[in-house]
Amino acid sequence: MRGLLGERGLTIARSPEAFKRAMPELLLSSADELTSFCQTLLAELLQHLKTIEDRIHLIEVSIQAFMKHSALCKKIAEVPGIGPITATAIVASVGDARQFRNGRHLAAWLGLVPRQYSSGGKLRLQGISRRGDTYLRTLLIHGARAVLRYVKAKTDPHSVWLQQLIARRGYNCAAVALANKNARIVQALLSSDEHFIPKA
Repeated sequence: MRGLLGERGLTIARSPEAFKRAMPELLLSSADELTSFCQTLLAELLQHLKTIEDRIHLIEVSIQAFMKHSALCKKIAEVPGIGPITATAIVASVGDARQFRNGRHLAAWLGLVPRQYSSGGKLRLQGISRRGDTYLRTLLIHGARAVLRYVKAKTDPHSVWLQQLIARRGYNCAAVALANKNARIVQALLSSDEHFIPKA
């Protein structure tokens, strides 16, 4: 919609909220500049966008309702960087975490461990393998990025470790490292009766 309007010299702010506020008024005020076909098309696209957003809202409500009744989801959602969508997706995909011998096996299954090109006693590690479940890996990495946004002002040991990791290896490597760590924590939580205890 923004592209169609831009071709006709009509621009709207980039935020979704500003776009939805401006569209009805823009369609009325620009009736002379837009053909009737273009106005109809934009109105249909706007209605389609609203339908998609309503559907997303219903799905989010159902995910939240599932979270309230799932002890496993609530338990792993206590880990920073794991929200309702990630928690429900992990519980649905992983099931019994005891099938993984340890946390590293789950991280490897998700493709969050480095590829190894080692020979002759020389250890060479490259980027993550990207094997396994792409969707879960993406959720964990995006959750880790959300945590990294707020570590700069914090002084707890976990945040200090992340600050040092960002300074040493860069933002993206730190995000993957935190996602890897969270995957290991999740495996430990799902395969035992323990609850997540944040380090002070």
